[in-house]
Amino acid sequence: MAAASVLPPLPDPPATAPPDPTPTSNPQREPDVSTPSPSLRALFLRAVDPSHPASWSAAVADLLSSGDAVAALATFAAAVRATPAALRPALPPALRAAAAATSLAAGRQLHLLALRSGLFPYDPYSASALLHMYHHCSRPMDARRAFDEIPDRNPVIVTAMASGYVRNNLVYHSLDLFRAMVASDSASLVDAAAAVVAFSASARVPDRGITASLHALVAKIGLESNAGVVNTMLDAYAKGGSQDMVAARKVFDTMERDLVSWNSMIALYAQNGISAEALGLYSKMLNVGGAIRCNAVTLSAVLLACAHAGAIQTGKRIHNQVVRMGLEENVYVGTSVVDMYSKCGRVEMASKAFRKIKEKNILSWSAMITGYGMHGHGQEALEVFSEMQRSGVRPNYIMFISVLAACSHAGLLDEGRHWYSAMKHEFGIEPGVEHYGCMVDLLGRAGCLDEAYGLIKEMKVKPDAAIWGALLGACRIHKNVELAEISVKRLFELDATNSGYYILLSNIYAEAGMWKDVERMRFLVKTRGIEKPPGYSSVELKGKTHLFYVGDKSHPQHKEIHSYLEKLLERMQEAGYVPNTGSVLHDLDEEEKESALRIHSEKLAVAFALMNSVPGSVIHIIKNLRVCSDCHTAMKFITKITEREIIIRDLQRFHHFKDGLCSCQDYW
Repeated sequence: MAAASVLPPLPDPPATAPPDPTPTSNPQREPDVSTPSPSLRALFLRAVDPSHPASWSAAVADLLSSGDAVAALATFAAAVRATPAALRPALPPALRAAAAATSLAAGRQLHLLALRSGLFPYDPYSASALLHMYHHCSRPMDARRAFDEIPDRNPVIVTAMASGYVRNNLVYHSLDLFRAMVASDSASLVDAAAAVVAFSASARVPDRGITASLHALVAKIGLESNAGVVNTMLDAYAKGGSQDMVAARKVFDTMERDLVSWNSMIALYAQNGISAEALGLYSKMLNVGGAIRCNAVTLSAVLLACAHAGAIQTGKRIHNQVVRMGLEENVYVGTSVVDMYSKCGRVEMASKAFRKIKEKNILSWSAMITGYGMHGHGQEALEVFSEMQRSGVRPNYIMFISVLAACSHAGLLDEGRHWYSAMKHEFGIEPGVEHYGCMVDLLGRAGCLDEAYGLIKEMKVKPDAAIWGALLGACRIHKNVELAEISVKRLFELDATNSGYYILLSNIYAEAGMWKDVERMRFLVKTRGIEKPPGYSSVELKGKTHLFYVGDKSHPQHKEIHSYLEKLLERMQEAGYVPNTGSVLHDLDEEEKESALRIHSEKLAVAFALMNSVPGSVIHIIKNLRVCSDCHTAMKFITKITEREIIIRDLQRFHHFKDGLCSCQDYW
């Protein structure tokens, strides 16, 4: 046995060393298997029988499970020195300890020892643990070379290899291994662990048919009742987007549900923006009885649903639940609370929740900076950014998107230019399409259209629709028809079916009085069969969401709403409001144009909210499209007349209307 040459012998500790049953670990230090702590040695003299190999193996495994991989490796060194027979049972946990410590050096020593002793490639436990070690040390090709040397690759070993591929994001390699297993004589041995790995891989590929095929397989071999398999299947469906939700719900409705299942399904709805279903499922979960109780994962998913829906009242109730469960300081739940309040228009409450988080991570800082930015509080966002840097957190690629977006929403041209330059030259981060998009938007807001266009032409990456769309939006504000036509040409090359591009260019033509071009755009829309999604606005009242479409008469209060709105418009006109009919179809007379504007969905939603909410309370509206110019002007007059604050979240940004002004400074 050459163990001593591979793993140095364990030195004797001082005789006076006291026993310490609580080993500690520092994951940053490289494991030194030759020098365990004196207290560890003393503990083993009392607890481990050196003559029994199983005792040593248990000690290695126990130290590993307690989180001290370094001590586990040191114990293995003592084991092989004390009794060579300990090598076989203790090697697999030692390899897993090397994996936990991500120590490739220790792992290679153990690999050599396994080869010299003959345990590899013939012992399946050692072989599986060796693959695990290489994958955790980010060496999947080394793992593959070891895998190819194993003569008897049973399903456990194949699963270990496939799992490692997923860990290293080589998902197609993982799926290929699974397919080979199914096609071989081992197909009947596909177990729950293999199925979980396969679904984990399928969740990361764009071909959604793979998840459905795996679903059919697990149903055929009788694994549909396994909670771990089904929960991973739900997660795979969740990653597939809305097209897989019907299948996912069928799985959920027929399975024996546990907390993980409920969380997965709620998160699936929340991530796809189907907030009503997510919130409904959460309520159902609370009412099923039994041992199902929500946890931090549940609350984070439900808060995401509230954020998407702008359901501030429901979000407040969930926040109260967070407080009752003592999770305000939890970084994941706390960040979800910050995100919810920000997207529901309550940035002050988001800030309070942010300050409650005990140990903030990069996502927490980013959520708060984004929250301030989306509401036009650019200076506050930059102050948080400075605070983050003072705390020692280094900004990354995503963080600079938040910072530049904050500068863009607030119109901070000089600050945006500074941080764009600093990102490249001080932090070494090459700008991506998101950063360029923020800068184009910022320059466009400031009227620097030529500079914005020049930046696009200098891009090292291909401009996407968001970048050309930002330039097009700036052209609308600053009435630059020439650049608008260039932008739309590029947008049509990327997506000729998006009705928003046609509408925006048509409005630019209309405001410039270019009615022949307006007709041309209408003709293109008609001949290309392009359909504009119906515009709608929603408002939450007493926990219920009310939806309004243009000219809507389906609401139970529609007569009262239209009557109230007529009287409100009269007061607005007395205060100086003049309907902006410039972009309304020119073949209507002025009276028809004004009538068309009166019944826009956001006006109906605001009228309903004014009628039914407590005087002085803030009105929150969600609009699925861009707020039109006339409605934007109307909201400013409404806030001045009624002395109410109105917050509208449209497709582009937040609009805080108060005292006749808007936070966007009339740029959106």
